[in-house]
Amino acid sequence: MRLSKNTVKQVGSYPDQQRLYQLKYKRLQQSWETLEPREQSFVLTALLTVALALLWFVAISPALGVLSTANVLQNSLDSQLQQMRVLQSEAKSLQGQNKVAGAAAAQALEASAKERFGASAQLVLSGSKATLTLRGASGDSLAQWLSQARLIAKALPVQAQLRRVGVEPATWEGTLVLAVPVQ
Repeated sequence: MRLSKNTVKQVGSYPDQQRLYQLKYKRLQQSWETLEPREQSFVLTALLTVALALLWFVAISPALGVLSTANVLQNSLDSQLQQMRVLQSEAKSLQGQNKVAGAAAAQALEASAKERFGASAQLVLSGSKATLTLRGASGDSLAQWLSQARLIAKALPVQAQLRRVGVEPATWEGTLVLAVPVQ
């Protein structure tokens, strides 16, 4: 048996769906006309209320939430960007500095320790490590020396056994071990 295009009826075709919608619309229109004017105004008010609530919860409220947090987020991102720029400039300045060879780095560390601490510190170099022994060194001079050691000799602290002595002005005692690059 052979079927032709004309004999096959397509289920759910566009004209059938259109007729179905027209029938539903006519029934709805008839139901609407049977309502009294007071009931029609109640239904319209209810539909308007639902539409406004839907508009509020889907479109307006989320947008206002984003808008209210935008300034805080912008300030946070600005401060992070500023911090990154500071770190970038510090990294560039460190890259631009001349590298100091192993022996010159050791001499630079010894000279800066004598200059900063005088007799209150002793620096002992052994291979790739430098041990600084402190007796009554101020916190400011220690912080400045560590910064200088990092910049001049690329020395980084690997171990610290320090204790604070006194109240005002406080001083530091103990040992600090630094890793010194060997070349």
